[in-house]
Amino acid sequence: MCGIVGYVGRRDAVAILIKGLKRLEYRGYDSAGIAVFTGDSGFACKKKKGKVNELSRILEQEPLTGNIGIAHTRWSTHGVPSDTNAHPHLDCSQEIAVVHNGIIENFQELKDTLIIEGHTFLSETDTEVIAHLIEKFYAGDLEDAVRKAVKELHGSYAICVTHKKEPYRIVGARLDSPLVIGVGENENFLASDIPAILEYTRDIIYVQNNEIVSIDLDSVSVKSLDGMKIEKTPEKINWDITQAEKGGFPHFMLKEIFEQPDVLRKIINTRLSGENIHFDELNLTEDDLVKTRNIAIVACGTAYHAGLTGKYMLEECTRTPVWADTSSEFRYRDPIVGDDTLMIVISQSGETADTLAALREAKKRGAKVLALCNVLGSSITRESDGVIFTHAGPEIAVASTKAYTAQLATLYLFTLYLARLKGALSEARIKELLSEFKRIPYLLEEILTRYKVDGNEIAHYAKDFKAYYEKGHTKSFFLYLARNINYPNALEGALKLKEISYISAEGYPAGEMKHGPIALIDENPWVVCIATKSRTYDKMRSNIQEVKARNGIVVAIVTSGDENIRSLGLNYVIDVPAVDEFFSPLLIALPLQLLAYYVALEFGYDIDQPRNLAKSVTVE
Repeated sequence: MCGIVGYVGRRDAVAILIKGLKRLEYRGYDSAGIAVFTGDSGFACKKKKGKVNELSRILEQEPLTGNIGIAHTRWSTHGVPSDTNAHPHLDCSQEIAVVHNGIIENFQELKDTLIIEGHTFLSETDTEVIAHLIEKFYAGDLEDAVRKAVKELHGSYAICVTHKKEPYRIVGARLDSPLVIGVGENENFLASDIPAILEYTRDIIYVQNNEIVSIDLDSVSVKSLDGMKIEKTPEKINWDITQAEKGGFPHFMLKEIFEQPDVLRKIINTRLSGENIHFDELNLTEDDLVKTRNIAIVACGTAYHAGLTGKYMLEECTRTPVWADTSSEFRYRDPIVGDDTLMIVISQSGETADTLAALREAKKRGAKVLALCNVLGSSITRESDGVIFTHAGPEIAVASTKAYTAQLATLYLFTLYLARLKGALSEARIKELLSEFKRIPYLLEEILTRYKVDGNEIAHYAKDFKAYYEKGHTKSFFLYLARNINYPNALEGALKLKEISYISAEGYPAGEMKHGPIALIDENPWVVCIATKSRTYDKMRSNIQEVKARNGIVVAIVTSGDENIRSLGLNYVIDVPAVDEFFSPLLIALPLQLLAYYVALEFGYDIDQPRNLAKSVTVE
């Protein structure tokens, strides 16, 4: 969640650290801070509540210069957002500075002990105990003090530490929170995520759990908690920093929505050779897959909605029982999984704490685990039996868009791959579906072409909603209705709207409307009805008529050319191209994303960094 950057080199550390923080701002939003060695006087520390720009303003007024430093953006867990609770945190002597991502579960016990021993605390955070523990154990070797300190910690952490007496190096450590090393020439970096340092180096080392790292001007050291040296070779990152920049779009979210056709093309080009589907990194044998008797899909948030769509795909095409679960629920019950279970875990970041815990629980019970993930070298990809990378590229906006469609596309291909292995679909039907799948990028472009101009129809609908809301309709909210394979899209559409516009929204299977939600319908709710051509089309049309009869305002997503639903006198209709119902979730996702985007835009909210949310949920 929080963002960490560290730099040792010959350049201006402040400029590099601030730029890195801005590229990690999606990981933390409530405060930012920096500690830089400034010469004989040791290090100077500046921190400020608010966005990174607030810290930048302070540094413009009170400049710092130096070549070594650490910096942080905070997502608060312990203690309210404030200047005092912002990182870095210092020890009693103000010689040690620490930045931290994660949660120290036993911090109160440690803090009480340290206070008895004479330490003085200034903040409400769990992080500050780390600085004092390192102070307690420091005897001239910062790496050794960090090693002893982290052995006392329970919970999760990625930390970077500096010491006034060792101004030439930064020491880091991790457990269940991401940390990477950037290897440069006469300079080295530490960071929570690659975009922070990609402008300066493409050579990356992924720090693993229970490893201690030390970087200085011209060397990188990685050791175990027992002090054993670990040899590591940097991996070359093959995507460009421009992929993590806005590229002329006003927001990352809009840019990432418009990148979806190219993401799907990349997946097709990577995974398909003619009619053959290949997953080079799968690492599960055909026998592992064929003997699967049930499939569990586990994920959080948007990834869970992709997984729920995957349930419909896999059951229809492979005739294998499938259930989908949220990671946080899976890990706290007694799930029935065994050696005939394939567990599919889905995570954009590969560091989602609950999903990682669910993965470990499933492996204990003998299940094979397949990860669908976007980030090379992440914890989930390392701990799974097999992996399929989704190739979405860096996703910066907190609200997921292209990662979602990449997850869906990958699930479609894996479904057809497994159906072929199991002989559950005819070869003719598989080829028919693959042919239709190859059309998807072009159909996505057809949809997006309509929304490249200001004042497009979805932007207009958002303006109408805001005007309606401002007339005093304080009960205004959104209800999303769909059936069958698009029911998860109803959940996802509602989630997108909640995430970035802070408007109450709920997704329901349309068949459940009369079992409760219909009580909410009067002139206030806007009801988004996914009513494209499908086997349940007539039933969705009836649902729309029921909403209209109660004065609900309908926004219908329909197949282009459908005059039947238009004839119901709807004010708001969004067209998507005709496609096999099986693949319709990929197309319908786009107008749902755009509707959320434009509603949030109308209300003037921070679309890329919505309040209370972080991109990667690396703590419980």
